[in-house]
Amino acid sequence: MTSPPRTGATIGLLLPDNQTPRFERFDKPLIEKRIKELCSACTVRYASSRHDVAIQQQQVDTMITQGADVLILDVVDGKALRASVNAAARAGVPVVAYDRLADGPISGYVTFDGGQVGRLQGEGLLKALGDKAHDGQIVMMNGGETDPNSGWFKDGALSVLHSKVKIARAYDTLGWRPENAHANMSAAIASLGADKIAGVLAANDGLAGGVIAALKSAKVAPLPPVTGQDADLAGIQRIIQGEQYMTVYKPFRLEADAAADMAVRLARGESITNMKTTTDNATNTGIPTVLLRPQSVTAGNVKATVIHDGLYTIHQVCSGKYSAACQRLGLIGRR
Repeated sequence: MTSPPRTGATIGLLLPDNQTPRFERFDKPLIEKRIKELCSACTVRYASSRHDVAIQQQQVDTMITQGADVLILDVVDGKALRASVNAAARAGVPVVAYDRLADGPISGYVTFDGGQVGRLQGEGLLKALGDKAHDGQIVMMNGGETDPNSGWFKDGALSVLHSKVKIARAYDTLGWRPENAHANMSAAIASLGADKIAGVLAANDGLAGGVIAALKSAKVAPLPPVTGQDADLAGIQRIIQGEQYMTVYKPFRLEADAAADMAVRLARGESITNMKTTTDNATNTGIPTVLLRPQSVTAGNVKATVIHDGLYTIHQVCSGKYSAACQRLGLIGRR
């Protein structure tokens, strides 16, 4: 029988930003809830770095100084945070890398299969393009290059798109910011021509929103198919409306629960080396890993995925101007 964490054990939760809707709407409350279920005496100390490396480094250092027992860390930049992870190890504070792989002596890692995320996006885009794939050209709007997941997503997508479609322009979007995706897409339209873009592989829903706004500003109609990721409410509503073709849904509860379970076990002083999967980072090997499977979401399976799982209610998805589109899809009855 395992011993409970000591009274007052503190688990630090460090997320990369509060602009991407998933982090504060889902990840944070789900992790906090699961930790409390497993350890009512544990305290969760939360920090968001606004996608700033220096801020996140300071936050890690502060949590170590203030006596955190375990850190759940979603890094802004895995390489840049290596020194902070090393500092945590020297202080005897285990680090669980959450969603993104950090360098340094991390104790565990929880994420979704990023290669499969990219493959689902590539497959979705090719399906949407149909016969246009052979002769058309696309734009790739990748994530921030300092994010270790961005390359993972990109490689997965390229494994599907290679030799199937021409990639006319590709961008690494600074900070995953929608406004930067908007600027990049505007440049692509100006360079290629508004009617010469068959589709856009956007790495997440925030970038998809920036891309679609740029296409609308350029009076592109009909809109070409655009991919996404994270199943943001705005992304799901664009899919319902027909403005975005698909998104990749990552059931956040599974990821949050796995990270919370790891953190509480580490706070108890238990080993987590019995995981079936391991990962290597740039400095360490055999890191215990939970690797989860993402799902593709299109207009045809919104109800069977994000609504069925309770991520959103029909009322949330079909509110206001989206009511008519929901009626057409049979998500709600005609009024």
